[in-house]
Amino acid sequence: MGFRGLLFLIFLSVPLIEIYLLIEIGGLIGAPATVFLVVFTAVLGALLLRQQGFYTLQNVQQQMSRGEMPAMAMLEGVCLVIGGVLLLTPGFLTDSIGFLLLIGPTRRFLIRKFVPGISMFSSSGYVGTRSQKEPDHKKRRTTHHKPTIIDGEYRREDDD
Repeated sequence: MGFRGLLFLIFLSVPLIEIYLLIEIGGLIGAPATVFLVVFTAVLGALLLRQQGFYTLQNVQQQMSRGEMPAMAMLEGVCLVIGGVLLLTPGFLTDSIGFLLLIGPTRRFLIRKFVPGISMFSSSGYVGTRSQKEPDHKKRRTTHHKPTIIDGEYRREDDD
């Protein structure tokens, strides 16, 4: 099965699973409670997305100000967007996956599991991807070279 077949299977099966779960849970707790639960998870998800989004944005800004590549934080931002979309989609399956993407430790675990080459170097605070060609002693670099900035004024002499 190719990528298109897998995508078709996902787009076909997820709504069917969601409808099944909504009917089953609605039968157990009643229709009004089920509707309330679906709306409540969307609102709670939006609040969590906002909080986690601000935290991730702050993390990206701090890493960039230190001259570091915020690869993990950027991937976390992508996961937050996906999680937010899943939480706004009505249903219990998508809400479950969305909440997993909004919880920091599970989000980072999933990124490390599914994104090959992502690594974290705790000694330098560097977060990025590992190059397969670099020797080990270059991977754990603790210093970052910052560009030299020279401030000054200038005047064109040929215009006088």
